[in-house]
This record gives sequence, structure tokens and C-alpha cells, in this order.
Amino acid sequence: MIEKKEFLTFETAWCPGCGDHSILEALKEALTEMGKNPHEVLVVGGIGQAAKTPQYINANGFEGLHGRALPPAAAAKIANHHLTVIVDTGDGDSYGEGGNHFIHNIKRNADITHFVHDNQIYGLTKGQSSPTSDLGLVTDFTPDGVNTNPINPMVAAIGLGCGFVARAFSGDKEHLKKVMKAALDYNGYALVDILQPCVTFNKVNTFAWYKKRVYRLDDTPGYDPTDKIQAFTKALEWGDKIPTGILYQEDRESYTDKVPFLQDAPLVDLPVKTDVIRSFLREFM
Repeated sequence: MIEKKEFLTFETAWCPGCGDHSILEALKEALTEMGKNPHEVLVVGGIGQAAKTPQYINANGFEGLHGRALPPAAAAKIANHHLTVIVDTGDGDSYGEGGNHFIHNIKRNADITHFVHDNQIYGLTKGQSSPTSDLGLVTDFTPDGVNTNPINPMVAAIGLGCGFVARAFSGDKEHLKKVMKAALDYNGYALVDILQPCVTFNKVNTFAWYKKRVYRLDDTPGYDPTDKIQAFTKALEWGDKIPTGILYQEDRESYTDKVPFLQDAPLVDLPVKTDVIRSFLREFM
């Protein structure tokens, strides 16, 4: 039986009270409850506070370039489809520098789970506005307030054809864990946008601000996450009320499902024919 302590906790560099702490604990508990062993899990990050997660969990880890966490994660899944591959990074890393990869990974539908720590700010670089910062947010870098509208990653993902789109709140750890487990269990690319207050640089979207607004779709009578029109309606809801839970889910073939030679055995288990490789390399020498 797997125990949470096997995903050993390392000391973090996050601020006291940061929402990242509860996200990390929820992730460890989700993996434990699903019976995952550390060696069966790969956690990939880019650059940023959230992207430090691979350093704080006892599993396989990979740190990519800023905005470039999704490509190596997809490559790892293609090379070894038995791995549970998780991308754990921030809103800037995912939707700003990584926006192009976000779009095309939805198209490919690689079987990876993407947890976005969405604090509406660039925390590592001292509080610049991010792609999801609300209009008018005042920061040290935008003293007159952000003058561009935020992107809505939930609407974008549903519109692009993502098969699993969810939102959660770091201040509701049990619900967050439930959503994480559903995303990890999904066959294909699963996006979970996690509302995570930055206690140092974002003084507007605080825990108290979210607690007054978030509600669970589980408690909404008649809500059907397979209904795309309902999903769009809820994805557009932001302000006085913010829905959390699975907004949209549909079955889609993952990238691995579409490639016949990946069905038999992972690429990593196939024999390496060194003579063929040497012959190929000689053509370029």
C-alpha cells in the first residue's frame, strides 16, 4: 500500500500562506490514493514559483524552459506511455510564454495532466501582471492598472476542443484533490486551472475574495459536464460567482491511441539497434 510519505516532502521556498502549499499536498494525496508509486510518476515544470513543484515531490522530475513544459512532457508520454505525466506550472508559464504549446497540445491530445497554478500574477519575478490578471489590477509594474482584458483559459480550452476542462480552488483542498484524481484518470490531455492566491503580490484576488465567490458545480442541480453549451456558459462566469469542478468532459482518442506501434510496448522498452544508428549518423559525417 502506498503512503503519502513516499512522495517525500522537501522544504519549499514558497511564501507562508501561499496557495501552492495546499496544491502540492493535494497532489501528493491524490497520487497516494490512486496507488501511484513515485517511480511511475513524472512531474514537469517550466519556470516560475509553481514550476518549482518537481523539486518538492519525490517522483521523476524535469524542469524545462519558460513556457516550454508541455513539449518534454508530451515527449516523455510518447516514449513511455505507462508513466503518469503531470505538468505543474503557472498561469504565465502556461498561457503566456507557453500559449502556443497550450493550443497545440490540445490538438494532439497527448495523455498528460496539466495543473495550472493560476494566481493572476508573475510571482517569481516580483509581481508583474499575467495573462489572467483582471482588468484594472494595480501592480508595481502597472501603477495605473492593467489596461488589457484577461484571457479566459476555460473558454479557450473548450473552444479548442479540449476533452477535459476543470477549475479548482486551492482553498478547498478536498474538492481540489477530487478534481485532480478525475483529471489524472482521464485518457487524454486534461486541464485543471487552479485558483491560487498570491499572498505577496496580488492583494485583490485573496483567499477571502475567492471564498465569497467560488462554488462547486457538483452542487448545481442539472449541470451536465458533457453539454458543451452549458460548459461555455459556466466557463464565462466570473466575478460575483466563480464555478469550480469539471466544466467539460468528453471521450476523445489520445495521441497514444492513434499511433498503432505504441500499443504493444513503450518506446523506452524497445531494443536499440546501434548498427542502424551508426549507419544513419555516418550519412552526416
